[in-house]
This record gives sequence, C-alpha cells and structure tokens, in this order.
Amino acid sequence: MAPHPGSPTGPWQGRRIAITGANGSLGRALIRVLHREGARILALTSAAAGTSDPLVERDEAGAPIPLELVSWRCGAEEELAGVLADVDVLVLNHGVNVHSARSAEATGLSLEVNALSSWRLLELYAAMKPARASDRPREVWVNTSEAEIQPALSPLYELSKRLLGQLTSLRALDLAGPELRIRRLVLGPFRSPLNPIGVMGADFVAREIVRQVGWNLGLVIVTPNPLTYLLMPVTTLGRWLYFRLLTRPSADQAAG
Repeated sequence: MAPHPGSPTGPWQGRRIAITGANGSLGRALIRVLHREGARILALTSAAAGTSDPLVERDEAGAPIPLELVSWRCGAEEELAGVLADVDVLVLNHGVNVHSARSAEATGLSLEVNALSSWRLLELYAAMKPARASDRPREVWVNTSEAEIQPALSPLYELSKRLLGQLTSLRALDLAGPELRIRRLVLGPFRSPLNPIGVMGADFVAREIVRQVGWNLGLVIVTPNPLTYLLMPVTTLGRWLYFRLLTRPSADQAAG
C-alpha cells in the first residue's frame, strides 16, 4: 500500500495501524489523520462484509484512502489473531451507548462491547509474537472515555467504560513493557451517532490524539472539561498504586 503522496517522514510513516470501530465518527477521523501521516490502515468493522454501504473514506483530494477491511464481531476476537500479528499499533475504539436503557440485555451488551471485548483484544495482541522485527515497540491505544470519571448521562456507558479503565490499569502491570506500550485515550463528548450533542468534532479529537501520542504521552486527554485534566492523572496513579500493592502476577509470570 503506497503512502499518501507528499506525506512527511515521521513516526507513522509506513506503520500498520489497526482501528476497531473504524466505521464510526472517530474511527473515520483517525483513518484520515493517520493516512495523511503515512500510516497503512487496517479497518476493523462490525459491518457485515459485502454490505451495500461499505466503508469508504477519502483524503483531502477526494481520492479513496486505501484500506484493508476486515469484518469481525464481539465474542470472536480470536479470529483476528492472523491479521493482528502484522500490526504495529492496535487502536481499541469500538463501543456502544444504550443511553437510558437498563434491561439485562442492555447491560450485557454494554459490558460486552465497551469493556470485555476490548480487554480480550488487548490480551490477544499482547500475547502474540510480532510477524516482523521492528526497532519500535508495538502499541495499544485504549479508548476508555471521560466517562471513566465523569457523568456521561448514560449509566451503563459509564459503568462499562469504568470497567474498561480498571481492567486496563490492572493488566498494564503485566502486559506493558519494552515491547508493548499501552496508551489510554480519555476523550470528552464529541459528535457521533453515539452522542449527537457532543461539543467537539471528531476530526479535532483525532488530530489531538495523534499529536499527543507524538509527544509520547501514555495518558491522552482531549476534552473541554478542565476537571478531567486534574482528576484523571490522579485516578490513574491511584489505581496503579492500589493494584500494584494488592495484586501479584501469576506464578508463570513471576518465574519468567
């Protein structure tokens, strides 16, 4: 796949980046921004293959962005093992918002899509050996959302995102290291089908994510709410200390 004409040589040039939720507002925006930076994009979408509305994203000139499209579904994460082995960066961006629903079905859907599926993909990707050598560590970007610590006017969305945040903090103690960098994306309300009244544009959020990752930040925060910039680092540090003090790795990991 050829890089975008005129793309600068930089940290994303030629890197293969997989994005879940690629058909959503933020997924599409990340595709545009990362393609402009020279990345090769693997778009992971839950839309059925061969649908009448396939994912097509275009660059500034109106030309279709070359994408490798892979359809998948929550609960079948192991089926992605083959395609993820050759990925440099995995962006866990898929999610669902059931808004005011509180039924058992809505609860199960929220936990499965917003938390457990991303956790399984994180474990899958961390456990596999890269298909090719690289002088840079692989990365996982986990979109946990500002709902980790702030109201989102959707209780099940908040509960599931808080669970994902807790799981990310816990498992990063064992999974993160010289060969794998885990970054947390804490995003405020942006306009999308999940949140049509969001105050930020998805393109702005995508540009900010890529810019802050370029600064090598592990905690990426994009929100108009100043409290999040104060509370989120403290919350993350507190979880790290709590989990580190009260948990331990498995016997196999300790022996290694």
